[in-house]
Amino acid sequence: MSKFFKKKDNQEAEEKAFKARKVRLISRLRGVKDILPDEHKYWSLVVKKAAELSRAYGFKRMDTPVLESLELYERSSGRASDIVTKEMFSFVDKNGEKIALRPEATPGIVRSYIEHGLFNLPQPVKLFWLGPVFRHDKPQAGRFRQFSQFDLENIGEASPVADAELMAIAYYFFSELQLEVIIQINSVGCAVCRKEYLVKLENFYKERGRRTKLCQTCKKRLVKNPLRLLDCKEKRCQEMAIGAPQLVDSLCEDCRNHFIKVLEYLDELNIPYNLNPTLVRGLDYYNRTVFEIWPAFADPPDRSVRERAGDSAGKPVEEQSRQNALGGGGRYDGLVEYLGGRPTPACGFGIGVERVILKIKEKNIPLRDEEKGDLFLAHLGDQARRKIMVLFEELRKNGFKVRQAFAKDSLKSQLEMANQAGVKYTLILGQKEIMDGTILIRDMESGLQEVVDYKKVSAEIEKRLGSPSNKL
Repeated sequence: MSKFFKKKDNQEAEEKAFKARKVRLISRLRGVKDILPDEHKYWSLVVKKAAELSRAYGFKRMDTPVLESLELYERSSGRASDIVTKEMFSFVDKNGEKIALRPEATPGIVRSYIEHGLFNLPQPVKLFWLGPVFRHDKPQAGRFRQFSQFDLENIGEASPVADAELMAIAYYFFSELQLEVIIQINSVGCAVCRKEYLVKLENFYKERGRRTKLCQTCKKRLVKNPLRLLDCKEKRCQEMAIGAPQLVDSLCEDCRNHFIKVLEYLDELNIPYNLNPTLVRGLDYYNRTVFEIWPAFADPPDRSVRERAGDSAGKPVEEQSRQNALGGGGRYDGLVEYLGGRPTPACGFGIGVERVILKIKEKNIPLRDEEKGDLFLAHLGDQARRKIMVLFEELRKNGFKVRQAFAKDSLKSQLEMANQAGVKYTLILGQKEIMDGTILIRDMESGLQEVVDYKKVSAEIEKRLGSPSNKL
């Protein structure tokens, strides 16, 4: 009896010890996400398409650090911008330096352009960038605190063709992913013509008590940065902005001609766009052309390019929220000089990868399964396993998509995995085949098996599947 109680006491002690060892699970932080294996087929598709288009148009890949000096973003994006005042992750490091997790790509790319003397290269320098950025934003569908962007930057080209080329690439990117989009476009002019416009804009908001109807943030913007009034996300401020004077009516001759030429290029390329007079983007460094890529929801107005460039009666299409924008960008001719470089024209755009993937899922666009292989290698016994491992590497180097299950012993389970991998043929090697110098080729659709010479298996597979160079 005493043994029974002693055993029971030991069990209880072990249970208590187990509970004591249990560690609280650590979950991911709010606003960030894990990208699991099933999700990566979407990422592979989007990244592959971005890289292909970038190469085709002469953009070269570069990367910048995740950590940058806080001053970089305060000077480039603007101390009063939402990114700096509300969204940026910043801290003081152990050396007392003010550091920021990058909230956008462009300032870091421009900093790198200056620091590494890329201005000494033939201009323009066309750069492709892809990586994570960080903003302390309110998490919601398609909006995260860590998200990834695909960026193209053209530094050193003043011609309006550079603006149009970027918008065309953005449009082709979405079009080839079977997503319909429309370019929302505006011109915010230059420092000279914008000065005259800001006086008109301030007078507009001071008339008829409009200032009292603004949100608290916009009341501050009216004093510090009136142009940002047009960029507010509050509904009442957006409705008021529709009646505001349009910047295109105040453009100087150079800015007006630049904008008209951009639109002419878009017309020639048949890129759908809509003149959106309230579009200013939320960053201080933009000048002249600004644009966003929105999901298509309406046809662009059927008006001539010159009417569009000066039509003060035109109203932006507002059925779609600006928050649904899939990307955006514009021209920033003063940023290189402002960050310490020589005067250099530039333009670029960024596209949110997660938002693109979300839109692909919403549209139920079928994806080609890149995980499917050409061949599966199965084995019976340790000796066959060793030879199969050698054969696997040989076929892989020859360009075939080969799948395997080296750790499995059961032939049945290996064939089940071959079916799941969607391969056309399975190569089976056992003790008998090793002794005979042969290998079995099994057609997974018909179930028929054929014995072939082991030394000629690569040539036989190439004959059945075609040249492996076509598989890469």
